[in-house]
Formats: sequence, structure tokens, C-alpha cells
Amino acid sequence: MKEKIAVLLPCYNEAKAIKKVVKDFKKYLPEADVYVYDNNSTDNTAEIARKAGAIVRQEPFQGKGNVVRRMFADIDADIYVMSDGDETYDIKRTPDLIKTLKDGQYDMVVGARKEVDLACYRVGHRWGNVLLTRLVQTFFRHKLEDMLSGFRVFSKRYVKTFPAQSAGFEIETELTVYALSSRMRIKEVDTDYFPRPVGSFSKLSTYRDGIRILKTIVMLVKEERPLLFFSLISLALFLLGVVLSIPLLVEYAHSGLVPRFPTAVLITGIMICAFIFLLVGFVLDSVSNSRHEARRQAYLRYKI
Repeated sequence: MKEKIAVLLPCYNEAKAIKKVVKDFKKYLPEADVYVYDNNSTDNTAEIARKAGAIVRQEPFQGKGNVVRRMFADIDADIYVMSDGDETYDIKRTPDLIKTLKDGQYDMVVGARKEVDLACYRVGHRWGNVLLTRLVQTFFRHKLEDMLSGFRVFSKRYVKTFPAQSAGFEIETELTVYALSSRMRIKEVDTDYFPRPVGSFSKLSTYRDGIRILKTIVMLVKEERPLLFFSLISLALFLLGVVLSIPLLVEYAHSGLVPRFPTAVLITGIMICAFIFLLVGFVLDSVSNSRHEARRQAYLRYKI
């Protein structure tokens, strides 16, 4: 039986680019169904996409994460290709990404962006991507180089077990961390990254969305690796308590007195809090492990 391939294109005001994106996917993946989910565009993105041959649907809740959640829930396929509708990704490489997914039995293949022109990235976007990717590398121990790429291919079992929570551009972070924390097989493939067409503008805000992505990373570390998260807080409190106690211990060694009693009480409270945070980490780690087991059972219901 022939595999069903679905191309998913979340779009907001991409009238300048969406026609070529849809046409290119139909050219390089003629067997695929191309879906455009219009996210309250104020231009004629939906009309252009429909005339280009895409299946157009609407998502009223604003934000890329909301669109991805809806697409993953609505569409049934064996292989899912997700891209942006801004004409920046190298669509002709899509068959290569799909072949990599199938040959290696991966659950996610990421098209790692290699810009062909310095104008492809704003400076803030480039450095923000590097810093945020390095942060996730540190906490989740992976070697992916482009965590925020929007060009990805997924297996069905990935899509149908992905618990999408993000509302905006932080969805790529969640997609990556979910795969890593679930110990799924993932792979990066280098792909060209092009400048946007004239008249098309990025909806990503360097600072606002950067802060939201950073917040998402912190929350995901707390949810997926609670023992590490709360142990770090516990360690910080313990070290603070040690630093504050040094003058008191020195004075006590010389005189046998505790001259700053309120400070001693504060140190005691800090040390108690450090112990509590460590205990919370152990408890939530057990809860997290149970959640991972349930997630694994859901994942195994879908065969390759």
C-alpha cells in the first residue's frame, strides 16, 4: 500500500510567497496532499494558496503553535512534512529528507538551515538561534545545530503522540525537546536557506519571541528533567547559605559567640529551603518518569 504524505504549511500573511511554495511542493512531491492552514491573515494568502492547488483550512487561534496543534490533530497521513510558507526553505530537498526518515527509521528529520546569503538571517535571529540551541544542548544532551528550523519531516507516531502546548514560535523548541526527552531517533540534514521574497516580512520578533522561547526552555526543563531543575535551585540556595555562614563560623571559632543571630536564622531557613527543593525534585522526577512511560505506550501503538 502506498504511503500517504501530507505537507503542512502554517501561514500568516504570506501572499507574496505562498503560491511558489505550494507549486514547488506539488512539483517535487506530486503524490502529497498540500495543506495550508491560514492563521487569520489580513491579505489574500488563503485565496492564492487555494488557486495554487492547496487544501486550505482556517485556524482562529493566533500563533504558529496553535496552528501546528490543529494540523497534527486534523490530518491523517503516514509521513508529515512541515515547512513555512515564506519561500525560504529548499523544497527540492524534501524527497531527500523523506528518504532519510524512512531509511533510518527516524521519527523526525530536521532541515538544518545553511544560509546562501547573509541577508537570510537578521543578526539577532542568527545569534539567538545559536544561544538557545546551545542551551537546549546543555540540558538535553543533543548535537542538533538548528533547533529552531521550521523545515521538518515526521513519522505518524511522532505526530499523533506529540502533546503540543506552545502557542507561538516556541513550537519548534517543543518539537525538539519532546523528541529528545522521549529518546526518539532524530536526524539533521543540511539544507539551503534563502532570503524572503521582496515584500515579505518575518513575523518573528527577535526579543519578544526570544524571551518566550527562553521561557519555554525553562518550563520544559522543569517538566522533563525536574530533578536537574530543582537540584540546581537547591545547590544555589545551599551555596548561598554556605557563603553567608562563613563570617559567623569564623567569629564563632574565635569568640564562641554568634553575634548576628538574625543572619543565623536566615541561613537556617535557606538550608531548609534547599533541602525542600531537592526533595521536590525527587518527587517530581518520579511523576515525570511515569508520564514518560505513558507517553511511550502511546507511541508504541503506532507501527512504522
